[in-house]
Amino acid sequence: MTLGFSVDDLLPRARGGGVLKMGLAKLDEGAWLQPDPDLAARAEGFAAYPEGIQLSPKGEEPGAELAAMLGLSGGLPEAAHAHHEDMCLLTLRPGDEQYRLVGAAVAWPSDWTPADKMGLPLRALHAPIQGYEEQLASGVDHFMAKLKPGAIYGRCNWFVAATGERRWVAEPPEQAFAHVTAENAGETLFVRSERQTLRRLPETGAILFGIGIYVSPLGQLSGENIQRLATAMEGLLEGEGDRRGAGAYARALVSYAECA
Repeated sequence: MTLGFSVDDLLPRARGGGVLKMGLAKLDEGAWLQPDPDLAARAEGFAAYPEGIQLSPKGEEPGAELAAMLGLSGGLPEAAHAHHEDMCLLTLRPGDEQYRLVGAAVAWPSDWTPADKMGLPLRALHAPIQGYEEQLASGVDHFMAKLKPGAIYGRCNWFVAATGERRWVAEPPEQAFAHVTAENAGETLFVRSERQTLRRLPETGAILFGIGIYVSPLGQLSGENIQRLATAMEGLLEGEGDRRGAGAYARALVSYAECA
């Protein structure tokens, strides 16, 4: 199975509100990583955000294993420079029940700072996500514990942002979306999708979390996907609306979709 490698391809399978679910699809090896990464964009992304690379001593061995799997020398930074996906490594300490972040090579984070997350267990990593502890934490812990080497799983989500930049830092919604109207929403609203994958490294047992970032102006999406987003607005406002700032753009998006 594949999830695709564009916002238009990902949206039909992407989570953007409602009850939290892992929503995992088992992927073939050929659907793991984007086949044609823009390596110049990756180099520019890391040059602009060097603090996106964080590696603890516990991440060095799995980083080297990952690089070797990909036919590279070096470790986690070299692997992420050579592919479209941002990459994070998680390991389980003896006596722990939750995996911890031990390495990150992230050029295009979605409103998070790798240095602030290093060493944290999964539940603390996801603390800002409304409903994670109640709805998803136990399921994620169980999945991580049972994940076998060789198996690859993927999921995707979507956000609406006021910028097309791939490294996204959220602003107060009333400020970020102040310029958005029903007339210009096609050019001023951007749909951001994370194509996330999970895979256990066979030698070290670390888990690689890959994050492929895709961004598109609302107006460049298919008509079906524009309507899909408009339909999702009501449920989003009732759930995660505050965290996502949906109240600042939902009316403009829905009105734009009615005329699209």
